[in-house]
Amino acid sequence: MRIARLAALLLGTSLLASPALAQTTAQAKYGPWGVDLTTMDRSVKPGDDFYGYALGSWLRDAPIPADKARIGYNYDLPDETEVEIRKLIEDAGPAPSDPVLRQVATFYHAFMDQAGIEARGTAPLKPYLARIDAVQDRRGLELLMADHGYASPIGIGISADEKDPTRYTVMAGQAGLGLPTRDYYLLPGEKYETIRKAYRAYIVKIQQLAGIPDAEAKADAILTLETSLAKDQWTPEARRDPQKTYNPMNRAQLAKLAPEFDWDAVLAHQGLAKMPIVVVRETTAVTAAAKRLGDVPLATWKDWLRFRFVSDHAAFLPKAFDAAQFDFYSHTLRDVQAQSERWKRGVRVVNGALGEAIGKIYAERHWGPAAEALSKELVEDLRAAYADKIKGATWMDEPTRKEALAKLAAFDPRIGHPDKYIDYASMPVSATDPLANDLASDDFEWKLQLSRLGKPVDRTLWEMTPQTVNAYYDPVMNQVTFPAAQLQPPFFDPAADPAVNYGETGATIGHEMGHGFDDEGRQFDASGKLRDWWTPQAAERYTAHAQALVKQFDAYEPIPGVHIKGQLTLGENLADLGGLEVAYAAYRRYVARHGEPKVLDGLTGDQRFFLAYAASWQGKGREGAVRAQLLSDPHSPDKYRVNGIVRNMDAWYAAFGVKPGDALYLAPEARVHVW
Repeated sequence: MRIARLAALLLGTSLLASPALAQTTAQAKYGPWGVDLTTMDRSVKPGDDFYGYALGSWLRDAPIPADKARIGYNYDLPDETEVEIRKLIEDAGPAPSDPVLRQVATFYHAFMDQAGIEARGTAPLKPYLARIDAVQDRRGLELLMADHGYASPIGIGISADEKDPTRYTVMAGQAGLGLPTRDYYLLPGEKYETIRKAYRAYIVKIQQLAGIPDAEAKADAILTLETSLAKDQWTPEARRDPQKTYNPMNRAQLAKLAPEFDWDAVLAHQGLAKMPIVVVRETTAVTAAAKRLGDVPLATWKDWLRFRFVSDHAAFLPKAFDAAQFDFYSHTLRDVQAQSERWKRGVRVVNGALGEAIGKIYAERHWGPAAEALSKELVEDLRAAYADKIKGATWMDEPTRKEALAKLAAFDPRIGHPDKYIDYASMPVSATDPLANDLASDDFEWKLQLSRLGKPVDRTLWEMTPQTVNAYYDPVMNQVTFPAAQLQPPFFDPAADPAVNYGETGATIGHEMGHGFDDEGRQFDASGKLRDWWTPQAAERYTAHAQALVKQFDAYEPIPGVHIKGQLTLGENLADLGGLEVAYAAYRRYVARHGEPKVLDGLTGDQRFFLAYAASWQGKGREGAVRAQLLSDPHSPDKYRVNGIVRNMDAWYAAFGVKPGDALYLAPEARVHVW
């Protein structure tokens, strides 16, 4: 009965006659009606700092645990899921009869066997380092880099073709370096100099632990090499342009682009010999990386490969390696004070390797048809609200509007879990070698991708597991996906006030659907094809809106000296704003049918809607984690996903009486409206 009632109130039907009866009798998980009111600080004026008003007490009093970089709903809910997965694995015992559970348990317990890992020492490393030692020439180097587990300055993968989403193609582009982004190598200032010195010390430490001689001199050469590569890599902002990163090339064109890279040999080695076309992403970065393969001494490249192999797999090696990796990547870069418990890391490792095997069991235990039906109705409610917004968008002309409505109608929502799961039966799992297990996982994933070449794109595949607390939009598939673990309180609570479900669940659904019309997603049509379906006039008006939002976010400075990158975060900011606009429109449709809701705890329905939205972004992080986010993450920090968004919505001003002179006030003509 609860499901029927909530479906009715969210869809605005007349099943229930009055707003008072629209509440369920069950108690919401958070607070009396879906929001924890103890997190608020009512001494803060909403128009000055809405995030502080909604969450000020929590922001002031909630400590960040020593093993965390961030806390808040989006960071704490995965902890609950990890506890459930740990129980799932450990209750099964070390050798369950079910073959899927046995594979999962073996992988997990091999990682948890710290005594065995210590006893084996560096022995598991030796055959992999010996392969590096055996390299005699450039071709041998490039072929080894093409093997999974070894680093390469040029990454090669398989994905759906953006110009023909029905088939798979091969992609090539710049690959990751030892530091998270190019900025860490290139930005001036004492903070970044300190990080680079710490990184050099880490390179030395890893080599010494592995018994590699001349670690100091090699560290200097490795850092010089990576800095050179970083200078030529594309910025995160540039990499978001799907037109500039779609460059299909035949073998002759590849040879001209990067003659130092043996494309024929590498592609054949990876099982791609029959693929005549490769889509190159960051063209100039690939050219520069290939030049480095030609002019940097072979010995330096081999030193880099040794360091990267050991560093990239430190979690599967003795404690000294694992601790060194944590000390640099988590403590130095992100300010985390203590490492997570071993079992938590074990759950994350097995989740990464056998995610859908766990996901199948997780979904069976934590997901049901009632929740799935209600979730789908929520999606359709937001789809209807989007249709209303598109039809009423004054900046969109009729030809563009027609295409936009076709794209909206073609949205493919996936809820809870995949219809079919990956079969991992062919992946070998050792009870005594976690390093081999990690490499076997990489090899399995690559073979799985290879098996899809030449076949139609499989639209049933998921990029997230059911146990993931997140959601995503895929522009090439035109799909919105909401895993089971995301659809739980506070984001999804059948017992919550309708305003809360619209402000949290509705805004989340609206956000993901909004990615279909953000600055990147809007370039893909209803079929997922990268195609310009906008008239020049509509595109010009859209871009003007978008650039105004870029300017707003460029001005925010979450930590001293580091601003939000408005262009990098534009897609997420547009999805936040458009999603909240549509969620609010859907909520007002409900109110129009059922009447204005009662005031609860001194808050009107509209106030509760915006308060719930703010609460859904509850979060705070350590300075190092925020710095890393600002340099490379397309998502703005949580505070600005609230304050930076609501200040553009007229309804928020009306709900809280925000006036000129308030810190967040924007004149009406300065407010950005996506829809």
